[in-house]
Amino acid sequence: MNVNGQSGRRYVLITPCRDEAVYARRSLDSVLKQSVPPALWVIVDDGSSDDTPKILAEYAAKAPYIKIVRRDDRGKRAVGPGVIDAFYAGLDTIRMEDFDYLCKFDLDLDIPEIYFEVLMQRMEADPRMGTCSGKPYFERDGNLISEKCGDEMSVGMTKFYRVACFKEIGGFVREVMWDGIDCHRCRMLNWIACSWDDPEIRFIHLRPMGSSQQSIWVGRQRHGFGQYFMGTGWLYMTASSIFRIAHPPYFVGGFGMWWGYAKSAFAGKPRYNDLEFRKFLRAYQLDCLVSGKARATEKLHAACRRAAKAEPQMNADGRK
Repeated sequence: MNVNGQSGRRYVLITPCRDEAVYARRSLDSVLKQSVPPALWVIVDDGSSDDTPKILAEYAAKAPYIKIVRRDDRGKRAVGPGVIDAFYAGLDTIRMEDFDYLCKFDLDLDIPEIYFEVLMQRMEADPRMGTCSGKPYFERDGNLISEKCGDEMSVGMTKFYRVACFKEIGGFVREVMWDGIDCHRCRMLNWIACSWDDPEIRFIHLRPMGSSQQSIWVGRQRHGFGQYFMGTGWLYMTASSIFRIAHPPYFVGGFGMWWGYAKSAFAGKPRYNDLEFRKFLRAYQLDCLVSGKARATEKLHAACRRAAKAEPQMNADGRK
């Protein structure tokens, strides 16, 4: 039985952040309102120069489960590997074995009050569910617009993980496409990765995806490089870019991704050094083009469940 009176529902949030004063209060408030609060929330201040440290100190005084880790200023905001470095600075302060779930959680989100409760309920119902999330939306002209994240991924700004799964996949790769590689590695190892667009777990991304460092254009080119690094093929990348061109931000988003991929390929930049993974990824992406992404993903998830039935019985927390 944990501090919240729930058996098997001890979850820890690890939040890398830098200069988030504009968004921090709204994000912090949304976590403090959770129906099932975290057992621990480690917030890593990655050298903020605005009012973020003052805001964090204020909220740490309100919530005893908030722990602040302060890092030296590196001189600039660093997405991708920089964010994961900060995440690990927080992870290194805990014992993962003390928790059932962990979540890499950004400080520019506004989540529903039952967000984490629903995710844990769904993971309890399916022991092979390794990582999951709701879907992000951003606000524009008074409307909420979907960021069009695939159902086969837990989203990078709030990756909720079963600890057993996170440990088995080896955690996050310290490169731009860390939040794609992890989900594909889950399926390689017979874990399910997914996200749902259900109203009770939709959340607001206060800073649109891919805009956190310089601009949407730069962010989407960075995403294209990440796809190249991960091992995505030309055909799949082109099809994905065409799909993105038709969704906000129109044209810029899709073409920026394709151009970032193309520049990386022409420059001969290094790729993720795991040939078995890249072979698995290409086979999956080919099936997505032939069968459709939903059907290709469900085939893999069905295989995960069949493999689980052939293994020793697992507990609800994913442990044998």
